[in-house]
Amino acid sequence: MHRFTRPRGRVETLHVDSGLLADNLLGDPALRSVDVYLPEGYDSTDADYPLLVDLVGFTGSGPGHLSWRAFGENVPQRLDRLVAEGRMGPVVAAFPDCFTSLGGNQYVDSLAMGAWASWLTEAMIPALEERFRIRRGRQHRGVFGKSSGGFGALYHGMRLAEHWGAIASHSGDVGFDRLFPGDLPKTLDALARRGGLEGFLRHVDAAPKMEGGDFHTLMILAMGASYDPDPQAPRGIRLPVDLRTCALIPERWARWMAFDPLLIVEEPAAQAALRSLGGVYLDCGARDQYAIHYGTRALADRLSELGIPHVHEEFDDDHSGVDYRMDRSLPFLYGALTGHDAG
Repeated sequence: MHRFTRPRGRVETLHVDSGLLADNLLGDPALRSVDVYLPEGYDSTDADYPLLVDLVGFTGSGPGHLSWRAFGENVPQRLDRLVAEGRMGPVVAAFPDCFTSLGGNQYVDSLAMGAWASWLTEAMIPALEERFRIRRGRQHRGVFGKSSGGFGALYHGMRLAEHWGAIASHSGDVGFDRLFPGDLPKTLDALARRGGLEGFLRHVDAAPKMEGGDFHTLMILAMGASYDPDPQAPRGIRLPVDLRTCALIPERWARWMAFDPLLIVEEPAAQAALRSLGGVYLDCGARDQYAIHYGTRALADRLSELGIPHVHEEFDDDHSGVDYRMDRSLPFLYGALTGHDAG
């Protein structure tokens, strides 16, 4: 159903300029915007609010989640409705622009892409706290996302829990050995058609229109730049395979796998981090076209074996068009951060 109602709150834009993103090998700008949704009533009271941070999926950017949607809701509209229905209380929600010239972000620190995990936690959060009435302390902050953003939420919950009180992952990248290998031969084919990596990047830079297959090729290149950046390679991008035979290079593939939540969860520090959170939510469609549901099931099973509290839900859908699942995660995060279900 289309939502004709306008968001009841208002949006302010914060600009964050940090050396943490300077000198990235992609040449992307260090000055970034963060759109911030202030709920209805923010200006008429002196109340403070929990903070939710939205990490978007590949080819997306935070500000896009405030845009008009046909036959749907943007995130501010969804938050307003959930509050009106009594399913959660008001929050301040931040939508950072973390887009890169490779088409997306995994929200980790990378010399190729930039120190994005550090930027979110060490630059963006303090800037938000300085300007807006949000409750101080990690127990009042939640991070959520879908796909790459869901991976980012899981990664931050496992490796950076000192900054977050609760996490929610929708179809987040889990089970890399199921997710990525099938795309690697297609990526090499796409690069070969353009004369190699540098030729493909020149094509993307100059093309008046992106072709459908270019997005998947860029996605794999972005993974390489995130998980195994190489300062000697063009824009820091190196793939974990032999470029002629597509055979996996074990030491390089191991660097990718070191970011897989299924491996990270075996680390005692990651287990302690997850236990310290007020809430862990993960879901995935049972027909996810990237096979992420298999990795998500395995992660949920392992969390259960370890006795780490979490909510895992699987639903009858695929990877696309699942923003409606935020009807589950946003009230969950609010409850985890406040100790009750609604304001």
